Amino acid sequence: MSRSIFFAMLASVAALFAAPGLTNAEETKTAMTTETNSMPTPERSGLLPINGLLYYYAVYGKGEPLLLLHGGLGTSDMFAPLLPKLAENRTIIAVDLQGHGRTALGERPFSLEGMGDDMAAIVKTLGYDKVDVLGYSLGGGVAFRMAVQRPETIRRLVLVSTGYAADGFYDEMRPQQAQVSAAAAPFMKDTPMYKSYVAVAPYPDDFPKLLDALGNFMRKDYDYSADVAKLKMPVMLAYGDSDMYKPEHEIKFYQMLGGGLKDAGWMRENLSQNRLAIIPNRTHYDVFFAPELTAAALPFLNGETKVKTWDEVVSETE
Repeated sequence: MSRSIFFAMLASVAALFAAPGLTNAEETKTAMTTETNSMPTPERSGLLPINGLLYYYAVYGKGEPLLLLHGGLGTSDMFAPLLPKLAENRTIIAVDLQGHGRTALGERPFSLEGMGDDMAAIVKTLGYDKVDVLGYSLGGGVAFRMAVQRPETIRRLVLVSTGYAADGFYDEMRPQQAQVSAAAAPFMKDTPMYKSYVAVAPYPDDFPKLLDALGNFMRKDYDYSADVAKLKMPVMLAYGDSDMYKPEHEIKFYQMLGGGLKDAGWMRENLSQNRLAIIPNRTHYDVFFAPELTAAALPFLNGETKVKTWDEVVSETE
């Protein structure tokens, strides 16, 4: 489930090759999601030396800890639209992944497995024994590996627009992703992705190296289906209804987690601990800031399983 995890905007990069005539309206929408929603001032932030890298982190709010992991070619600032709601009753730990944002690429191999162990080390270094995790796209892949490799560090897990095998993508996506390399860098100088990178990266000239690292990463085949059963903590899968994953892949993922195999029963006696959320009118490239995502994820992360009665629903709308 992982490199399936190529990130929201990574596919956008691939799309630059397939559809270079990006419209002004599309560019404006992307820019709005990455630039105009600035993050609030964190309670604390800095760089942590973890396994040969210096990871940027920022902490917001108070309450149960929630680790946020962003998508490819983005930064933790991608979650700015959702942060106020998420931080109302939570301590939010936002991390810039390897080679992204304020975290340098370094010389270490770029892998989900490596970053999964890194996230567990960051959690421990910041003084937390166990956290909830919400990861999107690339960040979802990192969260998946963290949960498989270091399950003792995760209480509940939300994977947004994340798959478990390369064949989960629509067939036309794979050739586009395979074209990502340093050769794309000159064509990206005017994109919001490049501009947001150079604005905060410790080594802005590393952008072509990052594209090479991502391209090499995405060209590898993978199938993590055997690891899905290792996810013993409650898991929510969330997708846009027009995501880059095939619907049958999303459903199979949910079934492999034990959900969607039988009727839940009149008294919910057969209800799985895991959840599947399909968010309408959303794609892989905008689901990460959908208000409906927080509306679905927060009750799950808070362990709320009770369903409201009709009278309770009506009273809330009056």
